[in-house]
Amino acid sequence: MSVRSESGQWCAATQAGPSRRELLAGGAAARALAWSSRAAAVPAGTDANYADIDPELIDDLRLLAEMEVDADNLLAFRHRPPARHAHPLPPSSMPAKPDRRSIPGLAGEPPVTVLVLDLTRERRERPAVVWMHGGGFVAGGAGIPAPLVAAAAEHGWLIVSVDYRLAPEAHYPAALNDNYAALRWVHDNAAALCVDRSRIAVGGASAGGGHAAMLALAARDRREVPVAYQILIYPMLDDRTGSTRPAPAGTGHHVWTARSNRFGWSALLGQPAGTANVPAGVVPGRRSDLAGLPPAFIGAGTLDLFVAEDIAYATALAAAGVKVDLAVVPAAYHAFDGVAPLARVSREFTARWIGDLRAALA
Repeated sequence: MSVRSESGQWCAATQAGPSRRELLAGGAAARALAWSSRAAAVPAGTDANYADIDPELIDDLRLLAEMEVDADNLLAFRHRPPARHAHPLPPSSMPAKPDRRSIPGLAGEPPVTVLVLDLTRERRERPAVVWMHGGGFVAGGAGIPAPLVAAAAEHGWLIVSVDYRLAPEAHYPAALNDNYAALRWVHDNAAALCVDRSRIAVGGASAGGGHAAMLALAARDRREVPVAYQILIYPMLDDRTGSTRPAPAGTGHHVWTARSNRFGWSALLGQPAGTANVPAGVVPGRRSDLAGLPPAFIGAGTLDLFVAEDIAYATALAAAGVKVDLAVVPAAYHAFDGVAPLARVSREFTARWIGDLRAALA
């Protein structure tokens, strides 16, 4: 069954979880979080640590070398081995060969490295997506997720992934300046890149989703570059989660914890997470001036540390008149779609945000 959302998009609905309409109504956060303890039947013999998780998401999670990050193990965290998969995706035959380029930074800032993926030979105006990688603000590098590569190949999109500066070596606003420089570069060079300036989206997952939200706010505030859509995949939006606000019950036990969150935000801010006076504009979850932002997809699992802050941001966007498609996935942990990409909920989640992006950029 499907239901028509307030944003005018078709969204998957099930009898098991709360509907999007319920999530954006009063008391929605409490109802959504209640689903974190109502996973489907778990196979016999499953460890108690996995009892609340969707069974299809467990095997891959068991192979994940989980590591909390702090100042003492940051280097090891940045160089941890790639995740193994119990059920890996088949090798892709798609020629995904992004070009590494150096583009100008903002005035007084260093050049920015970006990956540019252009899989079409058609020289016509087409949409573009500026993508920010995850890594808790402190790790990772420019890259483009496989589903976005496939969508770019199918629809002719240009994808630009930003190798922004990492904290704590460079705290706010260094990464935002790098991301904004990339967004402005795409806009200012639209003719050479064959990009339609009215169809530029921003997006990212986890810390990348947080950076995308910051970038959308900065673009609206500076009024230089219009943003058509924002894809916020389990975004990192509020420094108070796990610091001055306890982690929601049942969340943050896998992949990204409250302790790691405190470190990541403190590294970005250059001061302890949860501090009363954070730099103006840096924390999307603290912003109250959300009117005029581009439409958004926001998604998270009910076991994700970020689920409450993501629901709160979606609700605040909707209250400010911004169209939002909110996807809350029962019994799913942080980054579940990357850890277990073949699970049913992962495939449905990916299809949903790719579908939203396709409709927004049509």
